[in-house]
Amino acid sequence: MNTTTPLTGPSPLHRNAMSSSRTRPRDSAGSSFSFGPQHIGDSYLDGNISTLSFSQSLALDPTRSILHVSPLRSSPRRHRRPKDSLQRSAHPLANDTTDVFQDSEDDADDEEEHDWDIVDRMRLWRHDAMMQHLYETAAYWGDKILSWTSDPNDAFWLAQTYFMIHQYARAERLLTRPFPINPQYPAPHSNGNASVLMPNFEPPPSSIMRLPMGPGEVLGNAGEQRNNVSTLVELSVACRYLAAQCMVRQGNWSGATEILGENNPFRDSGRSGPSIPNVDGGIKIEASMCHLRGVVMQHLSRNEIAKECYMEALILDVKCYESFERLISTEMMTPDEEWEFVQSLPYSAQVPKDAEFVQLMYTTRLRKYKHAEEHTLTRQRLVQEYNLGDNPDVLYSFADSLYLSFRWRDCFTITSRILNLISIHNHTMPLHIACMFHINHLHSKLFILAHDMVDREPDNAVSWYAVGVWYLGNQKWATARQYFSKASLLDPRFAAAWVAFAHTFALEGEHDHAITAYSTSARMFTGSHLPLMFIGMEQLKLSNLRLAGEALSAAYSMCDSDPLLINEMGVMAFSQGKYDDATELFQKALGLAEVTQSSRSNWSSTYINLGTAFRKLRRYDEAKKAYQEVLDLDPQNSVALGFMGMVHHLTGDIDKAILTYHEALSIEPINSHIMELLNMALEASSMGSTDPTETEFKNLVKALKEKYTRYQRGLAKGKERERPDVPTDVVSGNDADDMNVG
Repeated sequence: MNTTTPLTGPSPLHRNAMSSSRTRPRDSAGSSFSFGPQHIGDSYLDGNISTLSFSQSLALDPTRSILHVSPLRSSPRRHRRPKDSLQRSAHPLANDTTDVFQDSEDDADDEEEHDWDIVDRMRLWRHDAMMQHLYETAAYWGDKILSWTSDPNDAFWLAQTYFMIHQYARAERLLTRPFPINPQYPAPHSNGNASVLMPNFEPPPSSIMRLPMGPGEVLGNAGEQRNNVSTLVELSVACRYLAAQCMVRQGNWSGATEILGENNPFRDSGRSGPSIPNVDGGIKIEASMCHLRGVVMQHLSRNEIAKECYMEALILDVKCYESFERLISTEMMTPDEEWEFVQSLPYSAQVPKDAEFVQLMYTTRLRKYKHAEEHTLTRQRLVQEYNLGDNPDVLYSFADSLYLSFRWRDCFTITSRILNLISIHNHTMPLHIACMFHINHLHSKLFILAHDMVDREPDNAVSWYAVGVWYLGNQKWATARQYFSKASLLDPRFAAAWVAFAHTFALEGEHDHAITAYSTSARMFTGSHLPLMFIGMEQLKLSNLRLAGEALSAAYSMCDSDPLLINEMGVMAFSQGKYDDATELFQKALGLAEVTQSSRSNWSSTYINLGTAFRKLRRYDEAKKAYQEVLDLDPQNSVALGFMGMVHHLTGDIDKAILTYHEALSIEPINSHIMELLNMALEASSMGSTDPTETEFKNLVKALKEKYTRYQRGLAKGKERERPDVPTDVVSGNDADDMNVG
């Protein structure tokens, strides 16, 4: 039978219910959503019979989920089956305990069969109030129940109710205060006018099992830890977990660390590990504790320990999605580490019937720099085999792949579809906002979207991120920086806000501040190569080649398949005069861009860089081919036209050089550098010279460089204006070209 058996023996309070419910068991009114310890008294009474009481105690079992440690025996409502149903045990989640369409005749039958006493009725009130989100009501009646019963399950439910109404200190106190194991309490008669004392049953001290308190004994006075008094956090894993949650909500990080421990206390107990089955099919509470331990460590900036905690939580139970989300969203692992770890999780051992589905869903969230075919196949299977074509998470995976390929419009179409399905999808919103930033005609819609988000969700970091992006698109760097800073304060692990904050300094020409901000991002998001790559780009602008090389090499060690990073490494090699290495890197970047099915027009700068490297090697035919690739995509590209004119000029084809210079000037008439090159070509043509010497050409470049330097000195100190799109030979010194970065 499922009636409550307290530590001190059967109470007169429960005898009526016991006598009237022997024919059919009764389950919890909240068993389909409940979360509490299996009645602790049963575990300790069992301990009087067996020396293996600890291993048999469900309340102390970390491999159990919340389903079988809920207070099934503390609620009056039974599970009602259809009359013609097969007599078989149902899964705990299948318990029809919250049916709002109950048949009135069945209810009448229940009333006839069960003569509920006042505690039973109030437990029903408590559970139904929680189901209807009337938490104050649940707390009010739950407090009266606990005063009568001193039942540990009732104490847990009351603490759970306090937690739901954000009374964390009150819940923590209830879970950590001394609690009588063999209480004496008055039980009201049905009329509430009299009471009797329950008999005093005291189990032997050897049967009282407690969880380790840690070296500090922080959860109570050791003098009070007598055989008949303890705390709920000592007696139940679920209570300890809830107490830790309360401490986290209050910002008591040191207290949460002490109650959870810096390491998993069950790790070497012989009852922990991925091979230990979770017999009830739920989520192991041990995994939940590992996850919460990771949250605490991450807040304390102990990121490596936090990473290990999240990984351990997933290894213990692959269903613990929040640990997976933390690992992926905060980029705690490199792309290769992500792939290897997620593919190696023990899906088949833990969820044999659903292993393939869980693995596919997790794979969709991984970064898309590699394994493009596997990601495509994963999405296809989820759509075709599992009918998830309109699921926001599956659509997000497709949008993420499109964004990585610089297909802004296609990505925006997918993200718009997601937001039509659900108004806010935190993974999708940064992509959606970024696409609106890149598509010029959507800037006005971005303004409206940002205002709507701030009005609807002012506490969401993404809302203020959207405002910052709009100001970024209007080149109001300082204002954008303020909103990115606010977004990062609301969510310190919001990677996009941190990187965008650093971008504002870079775009403003404050390279030192930008490097500092990127360095902060690199420390916080240790699995992302992007902050290190941006540091390298800023160091290149400052001509700090050694520091730039270190940053780019570190980024490459984390991700060797990002074409933008390979392009920057090519710029680095070019700046060092390693033109052969530069050409190889530029060609590799373009090859990777083709693998990602990226539009060639997005890589015009890389084609120009490749052509310039070929020109420095005097491989003029290959240089022409590279520049022509750009002109085929964009015939109005004045930079490519200027470079093409230089190649014609160097190969002695003065007439073509003059025509190309004129064409470039028709697009950008005030480009004084191309005008100088045109004048040189006209002079050579008038003098009949068709083969300018290298010395003559370098002299002209030197003169143009000095002229450009004088112009730069006239700009405001610490600020840089955007350089005109001109051949880079004429704006750089030391006989080396500045490349078109990024």
